[in-house]
Amino acid sequence: MSAAKPRPSGRARNWSWNRLADDAAADLVESSEVPPGALVLDLGAGDGAVTQHLLAARARVIAFELHPERVATLRRRFRQDDVTVVRADVRDLRLPTRSFRVVANPPFDGVNAVLVRLTHRASRLERADLLLPKSVARSWSKRLERTGFAMVRTLVVPRSSFRPRPRIDVVHATIVRRGPR
Repeated sequence: MSAAKPRPSGRARNWSWNRLADDAAADLVESSEVPPGALVLDLGAGDGAVTQHLLAARARVIAFELHPERVATLRRRFRQDDVTVVRADVRDLRLPTRSFRVVANPPFDGVNAVLVRLTHRASRLERADLLLPKSVARSWSKRLERTGFAMVRTLVVPRSSFRPRPRIDVVHATIVRRGPR
């Protein structure tokens, strides 16, 4: 057995995955209020649990996934015309240059790097509905006060909504841009 390949920064990849149950994915997308035609990023798309509901809401979806087998599953499951599947580490994400939203169950490993990128002053993010560790949401709600964004809602997500169940508390956090861009 070989060791995990390190990222360029020297951190080892963590392939753990807490798949979101279909009903929880549907609830996440419904509560995100995605308008038809909106550009939406699904970060850490896994096998497409969130992606399928974003398509049903008629969003234009870019699904980001790093794990090669999950990328292959996404490409088999969704038509290329409906979903753009990008194999990439969400911590190293290149964001769209036009307005976009995020609806995702991102990998918990490295989620702080994702939030830094999403809430950067040059980001065109309009709104993000993310499933985050409760501790991360708590620290970021204060940190966002110094940015052009705000965390406007956090709702507890039952651990039973994931397979396997996470060992930590998870919340659905909604981040929105404050004021005009």
